[in-house]
Amino acid sequence: MDSFSPALLALADESERQIRPVFDRIDAVCRANTAKVMAAFAKNRVSETDFIATTGYGYNDRGRDKLDALCADLFGAEDALVRPQFVSGTHAIAAGLYGILRPGDTLLAATDTPYDTILPVIAGDSGGSLKEYGIAFAKTAMLEPDGTYNEANHLARLERDLQQYRPKVVHIQRSRGYALRPSLTVAQIGNMAALVKRLLPEAIVFVDNCYGEFVEEKEPLEVGADILCGSLIKNPGGGLAPTGGYIAGKAELVELAACRLAVPGLGREAGSYAYGYRLFYQGFFMAPHVVAQALKTAVFAAALLQNAGFSVNPGPFDFRTDIIQAVSLGSREKLLAFLKGIQAGAPVDSFVTPTPTAMPGYDDEVAMAAGAFVQGASIELSADGPMRPPFTAFLQGGLTYESGRLGILRAVSEMGVL
Repeated sequence: MDSFSPALLALADESERQIRPVFDRIDAVCRANTAKVMAAFAKNRVSETDFIATTGYGYNDRGRDKLDALCADLFGAEDALVRPQFVSGTHAIAAGLYGILRPGDTLLAATDTPYDTILPVIAGDSGGSLKEYGIAFAKTAMLEPDGTYNEANHLARLERDLQQYRPKVVHIQRSRGYALRPSLTVAQIGNMAALVKRLLPEAIVFVDNCYGEFVEEKEPLEVGADILCGSLIKNPGGGLAPTGGYIAGKAELVELAACRLAVPGLGREAGSYAYGYRLFYQGFFMAPHVVAQALKTAVFAAALLQNAGFSVNPGPFDFRTDIIQAVSLGSREKLLAFLKGIQAGAPVDSFVTPTPTAMPGYDDEVAMAAGAFVQGASIELSADGPMRPPFTAFLQGGLTYESGRLGILRAVSEMGVL
């Protein structure tokens, strides 16, 4: 039985009272997205026989192909590629970029520096990066000098860079990653896509959709994006998918990505999965509800920690377009204590103490708290933070609000501030 201080419990109850209207809005979006998911399952006539395992080349794999069609309908796409062979969201994004770009092309990151793990793909000096293939890279500054975000100014800078670099692909990262800039709403992505298409009609709007799926009622493809990618061990896997990623968008772009995942000539026609597809189908089914649980956990964390005197981004009443909650804790000691508390609130490996370590693809040492049923599944309650000022914890996930709430209480208690 957990023993929290009376002051912490009282502040938690008051914080929860304050955010009840936010929970109501989250539930409304969940209902709308659940209706969309149910309609897609019915349209595609999903059957028990679609769950069976396949082996070898996987030719004529009905369960795999129907999963693609289901995903396409959920994201408003012409086509989709859902594969357990994607090892991460970064892998899916890389397959999309390698599939579309050719030597001499330019990739413009419209939302400034991309997430840490994708940088070696774009600008690394080894391993066959886009840079090594002669693909130029540029980025548009997103924030103002004082660190605030002004959409009109950002769009003006993007317009200038589109005219200067004339990129083939415009990369938009929906979520904040390890940055304190705001995540982008679907409407804001639509504004960026409209600008790109007005100036460069042939340019491809490419969205990293990680952490954003099912948070709003619309997805980026419905407002002008051409292709989007993500991980199945984040939102769309519903906490059940054991691995994998997806790419969805225009059919010709999805096929190019399939040729990079497999080989030209085979593309999407091959690829088996010996464990069967039930957990992927069931994950899509559960995704709207599980995402709602993660959002409630994030909102509770924002309210409680803001009331405790910490800087949070987004705030508890801000409009959300992804599941990530950033909390600036001010010191290495408080960050590590917070992560220790999150780990203690996990169902798996609760006895482990997170420690900072060098991580592939990251510039700073990173400490990660993640006691998950699926390794690295950030739709499950987890938090991580780079060891650099302002020592920010990036919190995400929560399969159930009740367990997520408990994990947040443990994290705050571990810091000793209440």
